[in-house]
Amino acid sequence: MSEGEGIGGGKASLDSATIIGLIVAFALVGAAIVLGGSPESFFNPPSVLIVIGGTIGVTTVCFSLGEMLRAGQLIFKTVLYKNQNASTVAVQTIRIAEIARKQGVLQLQGVLDDIRREEFFYKGLSLVVDGTPADEVENMMIGELEAMAGRHYKGANILRKAAEFAPAMGLIGTLIGLVQMLGNLDDPSTIGPSMAVALLTTFYGAVLSNMVLMPLAAKLERNSDDELLINQLYILATASIGRQENPRRLEMMLNSILPPNRRVQYFD
Repeated sequence: MSEGEGIGGGKASLDSATIIGLIVAFALVGAAIVLGGSPESFFNPPSVLIVIGGTIGVTTVCFSLGEMLRAGQLIFKTVLYKNQNASTVAVQTIRIAEIARKQGVLQLQGVLDDIRREEFFYKGLSLVVDGTPADEVENMMIGELEAMAGRHYKGANILRKAAEFAPAMGLIGTLIGLVQMLGNLDDPSTIGPSMAVALLTTFYGAVLSNMVLMPLAAKLERNSDDELLINQLYILATASIGRQENPRRLEMMLNSILPPNRRVQYFD
């Protein structure tokens, strides 16, 4: 295995914390419904349409269609996430810096194949190998990182905005159900369905907001912070390699942004 192989933590996989958390939360709510009897009474298609459809529609008004589609992709990435170890990334970049220091930057051509999965680092290091000045590469990577952070922030903002609207749509559904019920008091057969819409839309809105949208927004922000840290390490490493700096100096710079419990001692 070459020095750069396996950098970044491998392929993306299902985020077990997200999956388990959602399953446990919905299982407990479902168990309470079943134990209370008549679980079929908790399913009402009009209520589902009002809350889910209304939440998506109103949220779309606040953003563009493209932003909504990208938010959907970010939600998918929240569940299918590549967990990267910052300490491992730091050590691997120092090893690559050692190769460049001892054998020259052009010798990193073979390393590029091993880091191809890490698109951000791959692009930056490829520019360095091609002879692009280190400062220019660093500025380009910083610009791309800022754009990435903006996209992640917007995705989390869309989820939080939808979480605000979901309970409101539940309230609207409640009002619709009450109006229907009061308008047909002379027909007792309509009171039950109308009351179901009135109560279930509030229930669906609360569940969608507090058990799905808000937790996913928080997880997206957490994953974004982790990804930004990894990419900051890549920027420091790429610039240092491009300047042919001593890998010991790179280690110090990497440790300056790593959390205390993740700092590395490669040369000690």
